Amino acid sequence: MILYFIRHTTPNIEKGICYGQADIDVSDDFENEFDFLYHKIKSIQTDTVISSPLQRCTKLASKINKNFTSNTLLKELNFGKWELVPWNKIPATEIDPWMADFVNTPVPNGESYVDLYLRVLSFYQNIKENNTIVVTHAGVIRSVLAHITQTDLKDSFDFKIPYGTIVKIDTNTNEYKIL
Repeated sequence: MILYFIRHTTPNIEKGICYGQADIDVSDDFENEFDFLYHKIKSIQTDTVISSPLQRCTKLASKINKNFTSNTLLKELNFGKWELVPWNKIPATEIDPWMADFVNTPVPNGESYVDLYLRVLSFYQNIKENNTIVVTHAGVIRSVLAHITQTDLKDSFDFKIPYGTIVKIDTNTNEYKIL
């Protein structure tokens, strides 16, 4: 089975702000970013598009196929108390333990990276349709790539997933390619 994971386009938020499940809109450059992506995916034969329910993903998903479905398992990491707070304003007493072990340590009122990983794995293992397009977030895509390559979660940030990245995954061979 071939799956296409697409990271949403550039969100409309200042750099340096912590966000995960905050429902951020897309930037003013969305149409140009979509046009670039569309040229890469227009030949994919599918009616199956699944999206994170956050608008930075659903706007892209609806441009690909108006009949997309959404799934909450595809949301980005829940940054809880830190959502929409500048990274440099998060108290050291909270962020230091998380930075020391972000895989296992949950964000206050949020989740850990392993929580995200398990949530995403549940989704990934239940996809049934070939040529499915999944519009989601970098953390979700890194989780899938860590799973198929057997990469430790702590090392999964070595997978560079800029906005608008398309990752093609062959689930039969666990090979992936960035398009």
